[in-house]
Amino acid sequence: MSPRRWHQTCTREPSALVGNPYGVHMRPFERLQQKSQWKWLAALSIGWLVAGVPAMSSAVDAAPIPVKFVVVANFENGKDSGDKPGEYQFWVEREHLDETLRVRGATGVIRRNSQGLYGLLLENLTAFLIDSRFDFSKTYWLFTGISGADPEVASVGSAAWARWVISGDEMREIDDREIPADWPYGLFAIGSMKPNTLPTDPNSFGSVESPEELGMAYPLNQSLARWAFEKTKAVAIPDTPALQKQREAWKGYPNARRAPFVLMGETLGSVRYWHGPRRTQWARDWVKLWTGGKGVFVMTNMESQFAARTMKTFTKLGIVDVNRVMVLRTASNASGPPPGVDTLATIGDEAPGQLAAYESNYRVGAPVVHEILANWPRYQGSIPGK
Repeated sequence: MSPRRWHQTCTREPSALVGNPYGVHMRPFERLQQKSQWKWLAALSIGWLVAGVPAMSSAVDAAPIPVKFVVVANFENGKDSGDKPGEYQFWVEREHLDETLRVRGATGVIRRNSQGLYGLLLENLTAFLIDSRFDFSKTYWLFTGISGADPEVASVGSAAWARWVISGDEMREIDDREIPADWPYGLFAIGSMKPNTLPTDPNSFGSVESPEELGMAYPLNQSLARWAFEKTKAVAIPDTPALQKQREAWKGYPNARRAPFVLMGETLGSVRYWHGPRRTQWARDWVKLWTGGKGVFVMTNMESQFAARTMKTFTKLGIVDVNRVMVLRTASNASGPPPGVDTLATIGDEAPGQLAAYESNYRVGAPVVHEILANWPRYQGSIPGK
């Protein structure tokens, strides 16, 4: 949950198309109008955007290149190899993503290796998806990134495979100093009149007929997520003396005191960088609300809702298959302070967890990538976990 991710993923002009194609700050009817325009524009742009991109072969009508697997990271520190690592660098270096591809509209290069693994930053996702040189119909996707973890569920350095991605953006809000005495906070669903209730008037959010259509919860392929978890649950995530010392402060939180481990649990994306025990309780409640009580809040970040929305849109356009999407988030920090510590004392403090989370992301994600690529004839037509 670093401020850099906010800068790189939410404020750059190109990323507005990737993460927020419908406009988070639009009024409901404007957002719905833009939603229709976006679908039309994306379909039209498949031919238009690539018109100026050099062909990868001499054949004028070459068949699109089938893409097997794509790893998507959110940000990088400096260069994507050879310097201080971010979310992307370990993938580039350790998977030998040495070949670079230019894609029109991308702010940087798309990388790939000889085994068929592609890598890119989230801000370049849309440009990649509308490049007609590539066929994404059978592509597997791994969206990775660091997050803040609920200390009741996970420790810093831990990795969680998500079954749902939940958006924490669009909602109603009143000042906590003005809420009724029996309310836990002033955040509640649009179309509802109090916290922790689904909308009773969904049409106040736009032209939809049920709460499920509001797009606050993005269900992933749970069988695939379970398969990925089973494949990686025994992966050893490196621990460090610095992490061990940090964990000592979490008295009364047994999971926060554990060495880093692999688990299953949901990711909540919000453009607001929130922190503290009260907002953590809101996140727990919000995830339960939108998953019918089945989801468990584990990770909070600022990008996953954007990525999920993009993949849902391009699935509707017939370009990708959302059933082949996986989301793996790793904890760089807790979503609030240890007991007895002021909230402001820990907000934004990801040391020493940031580097541990980068390492965890690669170590837990890589076995899944390797399994699918090594057995591509099997997994091309049959999604694992079924």
